[in-house]
Amino acid sequence: MTSSAKTKTSNKLPPNPFIFEILGLVSKQRSRAKKIEVLKEYACDPLKAILIWNFDDTVHSMLPEGEVPYERNDVPVGTDHTSLRKEWQNLYHFVKGGNDSLSKTRRESMFIQILEGLHPNEAQILTLVKDKKLEAMYKISRPIVEEAYPDISWGGRS
Repeated sequence: MTSSAKTKTSNKLPPNPFIFEILGLVSKQRSRAKKIEVLKEYACDPLKAILIWNFDDTVHSMLPEGEVPYERNDVPVGTDHTSLRKEWQNLYHFVKGGNDSLSKTRRESMFIQILEGLHPNEAQILTLVKDKKLEAMYKISRPIVEEAYPDISWGGRS
């Protein structure tokens, strides 16, 4: 292959992709328009929930900031993992106003259980989002999310 030949990366993901696959594809896009296009194409409630938790200043994590002590689920992909697509409806337990009756210990142990069942890349997303640090790994910003998903109402969540 000559240096002038360009390799084209596939912009197609498998059906029902992992959230890390969607965010990875968004990050690879060089233009704002392409990032928005990918977000629109793979729009789903679990992705929106993760983005809201990360970017909405009125969503407050009820989990301690920083590293989470959990065992990574390193079994091969497709064998014994759950995904954020399946677990996203449990995320309300971990934010203020979601399930405030949970004890701190119970909330943290539930979070660890979810992390240990997730694909390692999905678990990493969740640990970043709880501290609102998704941008540390993925090239995505709130203005891009706002443009891609005008149906999201920002603010007033806690």
